[in-house]
Amino acid sequence: MNAIEQAITWLNDPLNWTNPGGILDRLGEHLWISFAAVLIGCVVAWPIGLWLGHAGRGGGVVVLISNVTLAIPTVALLTILPLTALGFGRPPVILALAVFAVPPLLANAYTGVREIDPEARDAARGMGLSGFQLLTRVELPLAVPFLATGFRTASVQVVATAALASFVNGGGLGQIISAGFGLGMSVGGGQILAGALLVALLALSIEGLLALVERALTPRPLRRARRSRRRPATS
Repeated sequence: MNAIEQAITWLNDPLNWTNPGGILDRLGEHLWISFAAVLIGCVVAWPIGLWLGHAGRGGGVVVLISNVTLAIPTVALLTILPLTALGFGRPPVILALAVFAVPPLLANAYTGVREIDPEARDAARGMGLSGFQLLTRVELPLAVPFLATGFRTASVQVVATAALASFVNGGGLGQIISAGFGLGMSVGGGQILAGALLVALLALSIEGLLALVERALTPRPLRRARRSRRRPATS
């Protein structure tokens, strides 16, 4: 059998799904690692991005942080962090993926606040709102569609990259691919392909689900505005 036939056979074996360390176990690990990493990224990036956007300063800082974090290879972080007090396992994987999630979350939070119509800010200030009230009652609600876009981008990137967790025994669907390589290409080629397909399908599923959430969180007037912006660019 070729690799594709081996992958189909491997995926059709119920034991590969239900056994300890099977697909269902690895899927749960993969989702948990990704969720924890994106959550940490949100806790770090959103407050900084929203505050810098509110202050109207720090655009260069946002670009610098995004570029620096993107320039750090995830594999390098996964190699270095286990050598620290974190050790091997999930903690270094989650931390490395959280660093990877920061750039889209930070950039979209900052952009979401800066893209707000200045007249909305002026009206809020005219009503006597303080700086904190302006941020929480006006700027933050209007920036939600941008926050959703950043969350969607970061989630898909983290889910796809979390397959590298197998390098430091961090679990996830990457363990299926790693185990296939351990068997050799002639025997484990189908398992390797099956693991890669599972990671790709999971990333695409997350992308589709969060796209629907993003659309639901975007008010209809903003949807029309975005479509009208795209038409001249397309033409």
